[in-house]
Amino acid sequence: MITAKVVGATGYGGLGIIEGLLRHPQTEITSLVARADDTRRIDEFYPHLRGFCDLRVQVAGSEIDRSKPDVVFFATPNGVGMNEARAYLDQDIRVIDYSGDFRFPDPAVYEQWYGRPHASPDLLAEAVYGLPELYREQIAGARLVANIGCFAVGAILALAPALRLGLIEPTGIVVDGKTGVSGAGKTPKPGFHFPHANENVAAYRVVEHQHTPEIEWQLSRQAEAPVNLTFVAHLVPTSRGILDTCYARLTQPLTADEARAAYREFYAGSRFVRISDDG
Repeated sequence: MITAKVVGATGYGGLGIIEGLLRHPQTEITSLVARADDTRRIDEFYPHLRGFCDLRVQVAGSEIDRSKPDVVFFATPNGVGMNEARAYLDQDIRVIDYSGDFRFPDPAVYEQWYGRPHASPDLLAEAVYGLPELYREQIAGARLVANIGCFAVGAILALAPALRLGLIEPTGIVVDGKTGVSGAGKTPKPGFHFPHANENVAAYRVVEHQHTPEIEWQLSRQAEAPVNLTFVAHLVPTSRGILDTCYARLTQPLTADEARAAYREFYAGSRFVRISDDG
């Protein structure tokens, strides 16, 4: 049994981790932590967890772990994991960070796109990008895993096979991304109130979205050549979910059936990827 601690347990990211862990037959949640001074049980924050998890949420910095966990999940804003991960790694506890803190091996890239210097640049070299379809073996042995950006996972999975197989050109790629309102997190913001978001679509962080260099870096590794793309994120009036529509120029004539066959072979054995028969 793998024991897990969740930091940032009361946010939407933390909730997703809890839901996933509860469904896994080989994991046990031992500790839930949040920065807010609110120590209710997690099923009081989220009533749909009643009967599944009734752990009390502890305040970050003063929590008491019943036992040493095997892994700690950081479902926290950018800047938290890079300051706190080392304390767990030094105890031989694995860390999975949901923020952008460990997605880039170059601290200068992180500072450019996230607006702050990296607090633990020496840890970047060992962090493994947490996309199992591409890095399954590395993740299995990693101490530190950087979870993928929400838009990035869809774009990378959509384009990686075509780039690795040389089916599309590495330049001129366009990614049109759409996300639900919960992607912005639990903290209320005027632009995400129901009257503003409902029946509306809004582009945001145009030419400055932090997932752009993440997508380009990972796709460049697949293409073994520099990949440059245009990525625009849009907010749509749904609760959750990501839709990435990707456009690229073919390097050779290719039928839809040939493309599906190539993708099915590429993702054979990848349980979380399903190739559609049409559309």
